[in-house]
Amino acid sequence: MDFRQPRPVGGAGGCDDDHCWVLNRQPGEDDLTLAARLSDPVSGRVLEISTNQSVIQFYDGKYLDGSASGNTGSTFGPHAGLCLEPQKFPDAPNHPNFPKSRLDPGEAYTNHIVYKFAPV
Repeated sequence: MDFRQPRPVGGAGGCDDDHCWVLNRQPGEDDLTLAARLSDPVSGRVLEISTNQSVIQFYDGKYLDGSASGNTGSTFGPHAGLCLEPQKFPDAPNHPNFPKSRLDPGEAYTNHIVYKFAPV
């Protein structure tokens, strides 16, 4: 699942399901890091997600069953979309080697996520 070079998501040769990718960041670093860049070669649309979070969770809609519909009445079946969620390491409290994700009383939690859309 090497996405350093552009390639399709989902389908043959792509990546599907539900994965968490660790971002190349230093512990305690607060600068924004480009976490994902998606582009559609047909429409020319581009989405870039930058964050100060440790990981980005990917879900491809594999289990969408067609029961949800859009404004025009079209339904959303398997792989009809995808979700990218910048966040802390999942299950971090159960792994002492993971960066801390617990928020204790009196502590503040701040994160930064920038969604940048390029015009069509």
